Amino acid sequence: MSPRRLADNQPDRFAFTADNVAWAKAQIKKYPKGRQASAVIPLLWRAQEQDGWVTRPMIEKVAAMLDMPTIRVLEIATFYTMFHLAPVGTKAHVQVCGTTPCMLRGSDDIIAVCKRRIAEHPHEVSADGGFSWEDVECLGACVNAPMVQIFADTFEDLTAETFEKVLNAFEQGETPTPGPQIKRTTAAPVTGLTSLTGKPNGAARPKKAATPTREAASVKAEPTEAPAAALAEPSGAAGELLLYSSPPPDGADDLKKISGVGPQLEKLLNSLGIYKYDQVAAWSADDVAWVDARLTFKGRIERDDWMSQAKMLAAGGKG
Repeated sequence: MSPRRLADNQPDRFAFTADNVAWAKAQIKKYPKGRQASAVIPLLWRAQEQDGWVTRPMIEKVAAMLDMPTIRVLEIATFYTMFHLAPVGTKAHVQVCGTTPCMLRGSDDIIAVCKRRIAEHPHEVSADGGFSWEDVECLGACVNAPMVQIFADTFEDLTAETFEKVLNAFEQGETPTPGPQIKRTTAAPVTGLTSLTGKPNGAARPKKAATPTREAASVKAEPTEAPAAALAEPSGAAGELLLYSSPPPDGADDLKKISGVGPQLEKLLNSLGIYKYDQVAAWSADDVAWVDARLTFKGRIERDDWMSQAKMLAAGGKG
């Protein structure tokens, strides 16, 4: 892989939005005094989400916030390919895994599509400004090769044809479903399960009920008048997860304002009975595990810290 350097043309300054300043301060507080440098990757990632790519003023700002030498932040930004060091496409920046497993499974075909559809050379932005691409080292989904990463999501088990469909969706302003692009669950065998085929131990969560059935001691504060969309029965050790059996009468919140939640994920969350920011903000570790098990791309809840985002949105902040 060629050396990674900052783009020649740099903006004069960088500043987080007010909401992102609040978010960054909350991240820094997670670490003991003197260890705030541990928040460098989350802050760089948030800054990149805000402006689209990592700039020199951005690196200097993050370094100042974390009391780090600027060179240390620069080392991190130039080491990880998740950080874009030059402007990228506004609709999609495609990172193509070109290491051995993906190469043997057809990554050259994916790169050929990028050259034809986006630009002849990596790190070039397409004529309409919507797309860019680059060839990167292993992205950690070898069993699902070939694969690409587009912004925060991976698209796996690709062929030239299915990759074209992913690009078409982004071009039309849609959010394609990430993960395997064939009929398999995450990295399960394409031939079907060969082990762990029995029923799991323990009781499954009950289906959403039309009316609340919890004991009063375990019920969170609820309105005295029963709403048209009643809260459903929670379960699990924590007994805290609140679910609606239908959209709440005061309307659903725009869950897409939570970074990492697109239209498809919002639809899935609604189908589970999750409509409001305060529901997400109140999730316990057990609740996170239950919801995460129903997502195609695991781990995104904690990676993007949905709970902190939802808490800020519920309090009137902007996503």
